[in-house]
Amino acid sequence: MRGLSYALLAGALSVGAWLASPAAAHPLAPALLELRERGDGQVEVKFKTPAARLPGVDLSPALPKGCEPLAPPTVAREGTGVVERFTARCGASGLVGARVGVRGLEASPTDALLRVELADGRRIQAVLRGSQPFHVVPERPSRLGVVRDYLRLGLEHIASGLDHLLFVLGLLLLVGGRLAPVVKTVTAFTLGHSVTLSLAVLGFVRFPVGLIELAIAASVFVLGAELARGPGAPASRLRRFPWAMAGAFGLLHGFGFAGALAQVGLPSGEIPLSLFAFNLGIELGQLAFVALALAGWRLLVLARAPAPAWLRAAPAYGIGTLAAYWCLERAASLFP
Repeated sequence: MRGLSYALLAGALSVGAWLASPAAAHPLAPALLELRERGDGQVEVKFKTPAARLPGVDLSPALPKGCEPLAPPTVAREGTGVVERFTARCGASGLVGARVGVRGLEASPTDALLRVELADGRRIQAVLRGSQPFHVVPERPSRLGVVRDYLRLGLEHIASGLDHLLFVLGLLLLVGGRLAPVVKTVTAFTLGHSVTLSLAVLGFVRFPVGLIELAIAASVFVLGAELARGPGAPASRLRRFPWAMAGAFGLLHGFGFAGALAQVGLPSGEIPLSLFAFNLGIELGQLAFVALALAGWRLLVLARAPAPAWLRAAPAYGIGTLAAYWCLERAASLFP
């Protein structure tokens, strides 16, 4: 890789360091509004929001007209979120055809998941956004809507996950941007995180979220440290078998993706479809990032500008510095 491309990569990593924050490396989870209809005209309401809120963002559930809380809500901290619960009297008409949603979503950088369980056992799910914070409860969920919503959630998650994208960038630098090794290495990473994402979401494997997030940051640091060794260093196993390392660390990153999806949940009756759509969204976002990086690599290498050794090492040290910060931050969060 030539000097200009290294300079631009160093600049991009500097911007990433300036933007680095808990939300940048570990995006805020979506809010959750869960409505459970009972046969007596009452609706049990659960409203969960991230404990880490941005200033000026005030989210609250919007129930149909005529729904009145029977008592003040109870509020409790659960995991990474704050949960508000109460029961409302909504009358005999029920929730079908009613307009529900989340107020304040227009000012929030996150989406909100709506889950509705009707009195007859039917379950309906939708994703609410700032551009569409309300939803009219239909009689049946749309399979096309499930695919659209979870595909977009996967795309948004990978696009906002700086730690995952830096790991992919490190893989490209490790194999030198050559097409065949890139395809093999990225495919191994994809297979790895697809396996653990599916196993964790389906409940076959359980994991401590905090430790997984710390381990993901450590994997990015290990990759940055390997890149910092430079091209003249003895070939390590990571360089000789980058696809094996990518597959192993991909298993770890899959748990991270599963943690994000666990905050959202999967619609009953459409679990395979929604899981597939979420994973497909992640893969499409990852492939778009790889394609953009390779295209930029190809264009910039034509500049043929020489670069000093310190500038050639800047991407590796930038990746390692950000990863070290995330390791310290996530380790500290394990001991509140």
